[in-house]
Amino acid sequence: MKQVALVTGASRGIGRATAAELSGAGWAVCVNYLEHREAAEELVRQLRAGGREAIAVRADVADRRAVDAMVRTAETELGPIELLVNNAGISRQGLFQDTDDETWDRVLAVNLTGARNAARAVLPHMLSEKRGCIVNISSIWGLRGASCEVAYACSKAAVIGLTRSLALELAPSGIRVNCVAPGCIETDMVRALGRETRDMLVEETPLGRLGTPEDIAHAVAFLASSRASFLTGQVLTADGGFIV
Repeated sequence: MKQVALVTGASRGIGRATAAELSGAGWAVCVNYLEHREAAEELVRQLRAGGREAIAVRADVADRRAVDAMVRTAETELGPIELLVNNAGISRQGLFQDTDDETWDRVLAVNLTGARNAARAVLPHMLSEKRGCIVNISSIWGLRGASCEVAYACSKAAVIGLTRSLALELAPSGIRVNCVAPGCIETDMVRALGRETRDMLVEETPLGRLGTPEDIAHAVAFLASSRASFLTGQVLTADGGFIV
């Protein structure tokens, strides 16, 4: 029986690695993107070349109507979604006092409301079938806070609250909801901080390196698998020991 996964923000970084990992595990994958169409379509070509089903669908996760339309497209072309990976996210650096309303609202709209929109869109089928899995991507900064990234840290802390609350609400319907909290990962978001900051983060990570997108993809794939069938409401911190 074919299993279908939707991965938001899947054209680059953690989302791209996760889509590839799930495809390799046999999932048909809907690759969501907003700006990087060519990267998303190239990923789809690679997955199809490996004999797997995949499509790329553009949608701003902060736009509920766009998300609903994306899910309808995925269900029509691939089948009902049984796994949602809420990965789409943005970050903005700056002092709290300098964070304007537009920036604050946009970060929360993408990182938190986007996860809410996607969950609401896929849940009708999951509830009717009494099965399904949602994996949210939070951050260690949602666990410990982050100077000069207050909006981002708040949004990621809220994602953890969403995870735990939905896990309790949906457990009687057989739907599992878990969360991965990545540490410092070698992505565009971290590279944008500059070489000096990157090197400092490496020094602060007990394992002595930044994580890779594939490290996080492995964690997501585990939580989505039958091996994690008794896990729900959990936050799996994948950070090389950064916040131990």
